[in-house]
Amino acid sequence: MKIFAVGMNYILHNKELDGTLYKPEEPVIFTKADSSLLKDGKPFFPPDDLGRIDYEGELVVRICRLGKNIPVRFAHRYYDAVTVGVDFTARELQSRLRKEGRPWELCKGFDGAATIGDWVDVAKFRDVQALRFRLEVNGLTVQEGCSADMLFKIDELIAYISRWFTLKTGDIIYTGTPPGVGPVSVDDHITGWIEDRKVLEFNVK
Repeated sequence: MKIFAVGMNYILHNKELDGTLYKPEEPVIFTKADSSLLKDGKPFFPPDDLGRIDYEGELVVRICRLGKNIPVRFAHRYYDAVTVGVDFTARELQSRLRKEGRPWELCKGFDGAATIGDWVDVAKFRDVQALRFRLEVNGLTVQEGCSADMLFKIDELIAYISRWFTLKTGDIIYTGTPPGVGPVSVDDHITGWIEDRKVLEFNVK
């Protein structure tokens, strides 16, 4: 099982991160270690030695069949479910890595950094590219997004990633975060929603 993630896929988050509105020329893809996956409502334990840890709520898709060099027009056949996940980020470390032109895996792929909610069959939605989702911390909405605002759409991401990696059943893709990222603290209670459906719930310990 592989975990892919997409950076800078919402233009307002790009402004939040870098102070300017822009679209990357190609999707920004990075991977997370399989040991970073945190599911079934298990608590998240922020690492003590990585400084500030930020939440990044994202729509996540699940790959359902083997595929390589998938054309965009057929990409919708390769995923069957969506959920909300949190791409936890060691923000200070990320800033340093970006300045040095180094990969992001250390700040994005540590244990527990890929929290994931319950899967919902895509057949339950009219259009997965028009889904509203949100993240709440202690009952307050901190992030709201709509998949229609993605700079690179889900099918485009699948086609692009499959150029470099063979996608397999069970692989997952974090599709990028909207604006509103912020630090987590011990005792925070985090929930994630797709439309009016709560799909994610866990505590920070």
